[in-house]
Amino acid sequence: MSNGDIFVGEVIGTAILILFGAGVCAAVTLRHSKARASGWIVIAFGWGFGVLAGAYTAAPLSGGQLNPAVTLGIAVDTGKWDKVWVYVLGQLLGAVLAYLVYLAQFQANVRQPGAEGGAEEEPTPTLGIFSTIPEIRSPVANLITETIATVALVLPILAFGLTEGLGESGTLVLIVSLLVVGIGLSLGGPTGYAINPARDLGPRVVHTLLPIPHKGTSDWGYAWIPVVGPLIGGALAGLIYNVAF
Repeated sequence: MSNGDIFVGEVIGTAILILFGAGVCAAVTLRHSKARASGWIVIAFGWGFGVLAGAYTAAPLSGGQLNPAVTLGIAVDTGKWDKVWVYVLGQLLGAVLAYLVYLAQFQANVRQPGAEGGAEEEPTPTLGIFSTIPEIRSPVANLITETIATVALVLPILAFGLTEGLGESGTLVLIVSLLVVGIGLSLGGPTGYAINPARDLGPRVVHTLLPIPHKGTSDWGYAWIPVVGPLIGGALAGLIYNVAF
């Protein structure tokens, strides 16, 4: 694969991933959305389908890694580092599409009159649509959660490569997508399961820059955890796979 193919594939694939993922978060979170308050299971499946669509789209160009933690884990296992920077650069670009889809809902994110003269309803905080927010803010616990959850993603991805014919059959991406759904349902409760620096950092930058009414803080004090935790988890998964398999 050429550097150009890898870069274009990862940009397109990651943009589709974030479109689905941030899109389902917007659908569940924002007022005037038909899917408002539909819950965590909907979010987990939305992100899983985002992986499915993004990875299948990018696969012919780049292999569809879409995650610096996965790229790092593969590099640690194989010792091939020459194209890591191309993958990571492509993965960090492109997170504006979901904002455009829900533009009217974002613009309507203002204080709403209460029903029958009741208290006014405050604007909805929007950072959770773009990036992760821990339920309990504990840097050590949050970092451990992201690290373990990322090992639970990257180690199986590496091991799936040992299953003869899985890649050739075209089902590998489907299996990984279901893995992401499972991680969201089982391990996503504490931190919102970034498990992917590109999934959190790029959209957090976009949240900072976009003119969203009453958007609230972008919480840059927490932003290092969903970057460092997945990178540690990806490296650990690569080491475990290299030693055990």
